Amino acid sequence: MTSIEIPFNKPYLTGRETQYIIEAVNSGKLSGNGLFTQKCQRFLENRYGFRKALLTTSCTDALEMAAMLANIQPGDEVIVPSYTFVSTALPFIRQGATVVFADSSASQPHLDVRLLESLITPRTKAIVPVHYAGIACDMDKLMRLAEKYNLLVIEDAAQAIESFYKGRALGSIGHLATFSFHETKNIIAGEGGLLAINDERFLHRSEIIWEKGTNRSEFFRGEVNKYGWVDVGSSFLPSEVISAFLYAQLENLEQIQNRRMDLWSYYYEALRPLAEKGHFQLPLIPDYASNNAHMLYLVCNSLDDRNQLIATLKEQGILAVFHYLSLHKSDYYNEKHDGRTLLHADRYSNCLVRLPLFYELTYQAIDQIVNVLYTLYAYPRHAKAIYYNH
Repeated sequence: MTSIEIPFNKPYLTGRETQYIIEAVNSGKLSGNGLFTQKCQRFLENRYGFRKALLTTSCTDALEMAAMLANIQPGDEVIVPSYTFVSTALPFIRQGATVVFADSSASQPHLDVRLLESLITPRTKAIVPVHYAGIACDMDKLMRLAEKYNLLVIEDAAQAIESFYKGRALGSIGHLATFSFHETKNIIAGEGGLLAINDERFLHRSEIIWEKGTNRSEFFRGEVNKYGWVDVGSSFLPSEVISAFLYAQLENLEQIQNRRMDLWSYYYEALRPLAEKGHFQLPLIPDYASNNAHMLYLVCNSLDDRNQLIATLKEQGILAVFHYLSLHKSDYYNEKHDGRTLLHADRYSNCLVRLPLFYELTYQAIDQIVNVLYTLYAYPRHAKAIYYNH
């Protein structure tokens, strides 16, 4: 069995995570919503312009909160891309809604905004765009549709920290938004997430749902003289240990992002000749979107091509992986789907492959990966490893 020399992902530690965890432990306040939770939330609100930021134990939990805040009920419909992780759809299913799956676009894995209006019915309550690979959906068109039909927009920005649409931070445009700090993301906490609230209608209630359906946060701020059960909710807030870890990452956000952008750009330029020869497609960054270097993916020409690429890399000790399987074809939802063919979602399920990309990846390792691809496609490589001295 071939040993893996270059993993798909390796979590990066800044060096202060353990120090801050010790500080959190010594503070005597471990259960959440302490000093480090508040530091993280203020940082994110100030940097991205969210009306309120609430840390959660995962992005899935943040989406659960969003579904509760949106008051999703049985009989409601929620539009979700089929090419996404199950967590994008599951919270709305749990509220009793019917999920209407949207196809991806031909040029990008996220939902095709041009097709959305045809999916809207009188029962539609919300649209959940996913900013795949940290690259923005066309939010102007999407928000105009939402306004026209009085719909809520819940941005799934799990992969989109430090990414922008026409200069506006992703997650600050929709009524609600969610982020992930899973160990595979740019900024990590092992597990962790964030709910961003941008609509004032949800500001007060979000804190109650976050605190198990109680007004406990108001009590600790001295705004009420006792607290009790006032609404639905759950235990969504993370411990101070998670928040302490996350704060060490946020302090180094620009350093992490600069490194990832350098690696992504080097990859992209090295692979472009192969893409121009038609061996695969590289990510498209529209004029309205920025790139946060979350992911370097290729879209192969067929399932067989992708399988061969993954197998060839693995033979050389390099782990590349595919991504989502279309949710409308999943064992759980296949019989509930309305029967529409979602051509592009299925194409990405069959043809998309993700290459290793993490902070400590070296330019030499990227050259090793790229050279395997040039050999696979029998195309001579003339690019020089210009970054070796960085």
